[in-house]
Amino acid sequence: MKGLKKQRRIQVIVLAVVAMVASFVAFYLAAPDALQFFRAPSEVIAEAPAASETFRLGGLVEVGTLKRGEGASVTFRVTDGAASVPVRYTGVLPDLFAENQGMIATGKLVNGTFEAIEILAKHDETYMPREVIDALKEQGVYVDPNAGAATN
Repeated sequence: MKGLKKQRRIQVIVLAVVAMVASFVAFYLAAPDALQFFRAPSEVIAEAPAASETFRLGGLVEVGTLKRGEGASVTFRVTDGAASVPVRYTGVLPDLFAENQGMIATGKLVNGTFEAIEILAKHDETYMPREVIDALKEQGVYVDPNAGAATN
């Protein structure tokens, strides 16, 4: 009887491990773009991600770089104080999107330009995404949490 309980316990443990592995594999195969990593511009310049990788790029919209093209096309540069990455986006920008303000974009790096599919801007004058604040602080840029803008 003791051997049967031990065998049953081992079977349950093996079944649980197989179920966990199967669920992780199913999640990975079903949603490969759901696992998006945040990168600051200096990280993108130091080690460019693969062209097929979707990731989030965040920082400040560099002053003087925001240019509107035909239709809803927009180009600008995102900076963290140490490096900047050109961004191209086609679509409607958030109302609070402006130069020298924090933002996060989702997309892919194509030939050195970040092709954004979604852009998020701060939601009020005092908010800046935590990832952007951390990236700016790593580069020695002072971020005033009350003003929502950064200075060197």
